[in-house]
Amino acid sequence: MDPELEAFIPLVPLPDFSDPVTERKKLAERVAAGPAPDITGLEIEDRMVPADPDVPVRIYRPRQAQGAVIWLHGGGCVMGDLDTEHPWASRIAQVSGAVVISVAYRLAPENPFPAALDDAFAVLAWAAAQAGEVGVEPDRIAVAGHSGGGGLAAALALRARDQGGPPIRFQLLHQPGLDDRQETWSARHFTDTPSSNRHNVTTSWGHYLGSTPASTPYAVAARAEDLSGLPPAFIATAEFDPNRDEDIAYALRLLQAGVPVELHQWPGTFHGSQVIASAEVSKRQIAELGDVLRRALAPGKS
Repeated sequence: MDPELEAFIPLVPLPDFSDPVTERKKLAERVAAGPAPDITGLEIEDRMVPADPDVPVRIYRPRQAQGAVIWLHGGGCVMGDLDTEHPWASRIAQVSGAVVISVAYRLAPENPFPAALDDAFAVLAWAAAQAGEVGVEPDRIAVAGHSGGGGLAAALALRARDQGGPPIRFQLLHQPGLDDRQETWSARHFTDTPSSNRHNVTTSWGHYLGSTPASTPYAVAARAEDLSGLPPAFIATAEFDPNRDEDIAYALRLLQAGVPVELHQWPGTFHGSQVIASAEVSKRQIAELGDVLRRALAPGKS
């Protein structure tokens, strides 16, 4: 473990996804008690995207914004909202220089698959159709997310490919949850790691899938048989994370399907450890996310 991160492990909460309502309240309290994020230079607006039901979003517009990012928060698809994601979404907007559209998708277990994916797709379609109003070009939109949101972003890319759009220029998958089977070495051995463990991964997948067979298209990205024709991808993994090996396997499958992929495995880190923003490795991770999105959304890049 990175020594800077290790010192903070006793302070890192381990949520219990078997009680999502309580954990949502705890998360909201922790974020509210934390320092306010730096929003210098950002224009921030709350909107409702027309859908069935409408989807709340929070839009972060930096000055001279370059492209847009549909941002899907973490939390195992069972917790998180616009307010709890506010510090992270504003940081992504700051470091990337892109318009960030943070999505308050519906949460499981009250709203299992495909509710969250339907919400994400509605926001993607709206952003592409209303690109002028949002302030971006319709061919410069990326999908991105952390943890459960990263899994949603991967599924969103699959669905957009199969339905003929809207076009996605890039997918950024940060420590994504991609495979419910948990058969990899990291999933079987990292049963008591900080921030995320096997129990929570199992529980969150159960909440999200509900009665849906895991093999249903778009429910579990790693179960998709054909990964060809997907947008270029950046996948970041943490060394001590149950998701690590399924993410690496997905990156290899994308490569074998002819999809350009950048894979960064961060040694000494754990799932979500970048929230310890003072650590040097976290600073490097956050800066890289910004650099990756800037390059991917640069004018003229295809």
